[in-house]
Amino acid sequence: MAARLPSWAWVTGLTAGATAVVVALAVQADHGPRPAAATAGPARSAPATAPATVAPKTPAVPALPENSGEGRRIVYSLGEKRIWLVDATGRATRTFTVWPGTVSPQPGRYSVTLRRQSLKGSDGVEIEHIMYFTKVDGVNVAFSNALDGSSPPPANGQKLGGIRLHKEDGAALWAFGDQGTRVAVVS
Repeated sequence: MAARLPSWAWVTGLTAGATAVVVALAVQADHGPRPAAATAGPARSAPATAPATVAPKTPAVPALPENSGEGRRIVYSLGEKRIWLVDATGRATRTFTVWPGTVSPQPGRYSVTLRRQSLKGSDGVEIEHIMYFTKVDGVNVAFSNALDGSSPPPANGQKLGGIRLHKEDGAALWAFGDQGTRVAVVS
């Protein structure tokens, strides 16, 4: 008489088998062909009877401000409420909007002086990717993003130096800027 296997043994065996199949398919897919971007061919004229279509206009990405320095740096525009991440060649690799605090730094050249992974902000919100670069009237000024990705709450008369970013932009800034990274603040 054959012994009957308990149900947990069947579940474990089926799970292990399914995992092995998924891993095998992933390895096979990793070694397969990669999709290539479509290249534009010669322009074709539309038939005379075809209605004209207008492509929706995409907003232009704001250009890197002039006189924002040279080399690898973070550029923060007070007026545009925007940050540019600039590589060593002087090319902006990413730009995004921010929510400034109620205390703003003066235009000038700074550098990241301290980085903190996470803490509770002075507005009571849990924040991460904090990068301090100056102090204004005793208030620390730093880039950060809310852990939950939310925009900052109203200041209610508080002096806040936090320049808040969207969560994905905060992660990009954190990866870009180490302690000592130059920060150019422009009007």
